[in-house]
Amino acid sequence: MSTTQDQIRAADAHSAHNYHPLPVVIASAEGAWVTDVEGERYLDMLAGYSALNFGHGNRRLLDAARDQLERVTLTSRAFHHDRFADFCTQLAAMCGKDMVLPMNTGAEAVETAVKTARKWGYRVKGVPEGRAKIVVAENNFHGRTTTIVSFSTDPEARADYGPYTPGFEIVPYGDLDALRAAVDDDTVAVLLEPIQGEAGVLVPPPGYLAGVRELTAARGVLFMADEIQSGLGRTGRTFACEHEGVVPDVYILGKALGGGVVPVSAVVADRDVLGVFHPGEHGSTFGGNPLACAVGLEVVAMLRTGEFQQRATELGDHLHAELGLLTGNGPVREVRGRGLWAGVDIDPSYGTGRELSEKLMARGVLVKDTHGSTIRIAPPLVISKEDLDWGLDQLRAVLT
Repeated sequence: MSTTQDQIRAADAHSAHNYHPLPVVIASAEGAWVTDVEGERYLDMLAGYSALNFGHGNRRLLDAARDQLERVTLTSRAFHHDRFADFCTQLAAMCGKDMVLPMNTGAEAVETAVKTARKWGYRVKGVPEGRAKIVVAENNFHGRTTTIVSFSTDPEARADYGPYTPGFEIVPYGDLDALRAAVDDDTVAVLLEPIQGEAGVLVPPPGYLAGVRELTAARGVLFMADEIQSGLGRTGRTFACEHEGVVPDVYILGKALGGGVVPVSAVVADRDVLGVFHPGEHGSTFGGNPLACAVGLEVVAMLRTGEFQQRATELGDHLHAELGLLTGNGPVREVRGRGLWAGVDIDPSYGTGRELSEKLMARGVLVKDTHGSTIRIAPPLVISKEDLDWGLDQLRAVLT
């Protein structure tokens, strides 16, 4: 069996260095726990950036995938298959919308939403050709395609990929006045994360999302909510927008929709929005494939019970109460988040987020840093309170 260092050396030699993973090589996993190639166990407190909301190796999801693997996995959209209609119908119903456009990755779903908004703007709103504008927020993270990084404000995500795609205006996150000033007659959509995950789990001011909804409705502009990380139970509701009673025009979904088994994403909206597409105008060979639909259907069924939203609420309240006790007592400067999701800012004089992540890894807990001295905590929603408390004990230990 190869050791951890053997595996890492081979990866460094033969893969592009577009990630800087922690020095752990995972070989198996179950629930909220993973085991490395040398048999050491770790508590996963990141959950694949919400892709693993339902935990590693969830039996319901594996059974759904296994059953479908024995039947048919891919037809392409050249033909119908017997899981597609159910998936679209049930996902649309969960979102309270008419139609679904399935894709694979989150970035593909965001690209699809951008194309949707522009086509809707030209065909329905009547914006002159070539002038459609989408307003986005500073510190956003919507993916890494050329178009998406064109409206990123993160130098690492954006540098050296120009020339950039035009048609976007960036405003401060949480600033309704700035958003109001940016929306004009050529604006077709406002694209926002209800909570900015990559930026450090930034929660907007109370009333912001409701204000965005009011503004976009009044100006005839689509409100597109990127719920790829925040949606599907993570914050204690099916969608983070629900915390302000807001229903956007367009939901952009991914990550947990595939249950940590296969990549599944989707754009969900009413017929007057997604109805702008006609055959040949957009597509994906693997989008809405039978395996993806089978797993996605099971995810929708699991969310329908409300169990995972309730767990995220109850365990999230406990998580934030415990993290709140650390704030102002030592190196913890601020804690933000909602549900079973938190961003913890560490005093830079104590160390970087990377250094803290490595110290936690040495104690059997896996988290990941972002933006210097911030770590994100987002365990699977299936984590037990006992395991969550043990993970928090390790955090306290490395902070003292």
